Amino acid sequence: MTAWIDQLDLLIRSRAPILWIRQQEEERLLRLLTEVARRLDQRPLLRWDVVAGLQGLPNHEGRAARQPLQALDLFELLPDRQPALLLLLDFHRYVEDSAVCRRLRNLAGALRRQERTLLISSPEVQLPRELEASVTVLDLPLPDPGEIRALLQSLAQAAGAPLPATTLDTLASNCRGLPEQRIRQLAARALVRHGGLDAADLDDVLEEKRLTLARSDLLEYCPSQASRADIGGLDQLKQWLERRRGAFGAEARAYGLPPPRGVLLVGPQGTGKSLTARAIAHDWAMPLLRLDLGRLFAGLVGASEARTREMIRTVEGMAPCILWIDEIDKGFGVDGRSDGGTSQRVLATLLTWMAEKTSPVFVVATANAIDRLPAELLRKGRFDEIFLLDLPSADERRQILDLQLRRRRPDHTIPLDTLVDRCAGFSGAELEQIVLEAMLTAFSEGREFAEADLVAAASDLIPLSRTARESLEALQRWAAQGRARPAGRLRSFTNSHGE
Repeated sequence: MTAWIDQLDLLIRSRAPILWIRQQEEERLLRLLTEVARRLDQRPLLRWDVVAGLQGLPNHEGRAARQPLQALDLFELLPDRQPALLLLLDFHRYVEDSAVCRRLRNLAGALRRQERTLLISSPEVQLPRELEASVTVLDLPLPDPGEIRALLQSLAQAAGAPLPATTLDTLASNCRGLPEQRIRQLAARALVRHGGLDAADLDDVLEEKRLTLARSDLLEYCPSQASRADIGGLDQLKQWLERRRGAFGAEARAYGLPPPRGVLLVGPQGTGKSLTARAIAHDWAMPLLRLDLGRLFAGLVGASEARTREMIRTVEGMAPCILWIDEIDKGFGVDGRSDGGTSQRVLATLLTWMAEKTSPVFVVATANAIDRLPAELLRKGRFDEIFLLDLPSADERRQILDLQLRRRRPDHTIPLDTLVDRCAGFSGAELEQIVLEAMLTAFSEGREFAEADLVAAASDLIPLSRTARESLEALQRWAAQGRARPAGRLRSFTNSHGE
């Protein structure tokens, strides 16, 4: 948080006249502003809200209550040339008023010649165009790990139950992305429940994160029990991910490594792209946040760009984490002219962040149709690598079928040679469907399923490799030109289908 205080200090000392601080934590903001005022030679900090009026100036308490226009004249109550800070709470509700807007413009010119700064605090920014040149917007970030650690330790010590260092580190890391007040509430519940804080409270932290994201409307917290053991094949992708597993910690930073950026997974439906995203989060012990592109583009014109920036702030607050952008080709694969350029502007914001981010957010994007993706998304620097998840080979089909069978019959002895041959050109999802269909058939007849049921189910299913042959061929030709690495073993379409 020191960096944010330094930035605010610099803006005030350089006489930026009006600062608009976007925040959802009023008490924390007031505490930080008090620290800034102390650093500025104990500069007076005045505060105004529409109900209580002016606070912080003796003999004038309550002045300008319910009078937002008069609130802009409160500096005049101070002696000439006395430095001061004036914080206006929830003032975003009044700036659209023509008189308030005009007064702010006049005030900006006067404040540049004085050591006085007007601070506007609100959960959102609604800035008229007339004020864009006069107002500097500053976001209050969520508590950083150091703040969270200090907060948890102080709460635990106040309860007479100091936390061990390892437990404190674990709780502080998992509380990232939560506002300070939410963390206090979690700690209070834990103290009431069993008199202290410990690792058992992690479930409450994760549930609070899920509820926080549910309120954001754009991001979904996806708990996952899937692991690499649940994925058949994709050996090269698994090895690539394993090398990056520990690259998000302090040791990697000390070694000189930046956090991994992300990976783009392309391939036909049912080849394990979504399962891989879930497995990464589980194996790396990171929260998985799924971005809903449909909701991102919903709403008023111009709102999508603001929602994108808000989404990025939320994700970075949750870091280290996995950001999963499912079927990115459907969100950004359209012609920008058909939606007034909204998708192109949102994509530009997202790509800039992906290229410049230093936060430990690993982006996993999945796509079915590579020809619909814009070229700038495929450029080096956006993702660390692009992988093709092709139709499984014979060995991979055997692994997938065996995995699906053992999940349901751990001690199965069903021979798979004939079935593997009959399933050439089938995706992983289609292989799972074969097992389920064979089980349903046998269950309806009151018996245990066998090899014959599996072979019959495979004969009845028409795979995507036949119904969408041309698109699959085009995807494999594209990858074969060196534009993507094979997640397993790259094969020609003929071999993957006919072998």
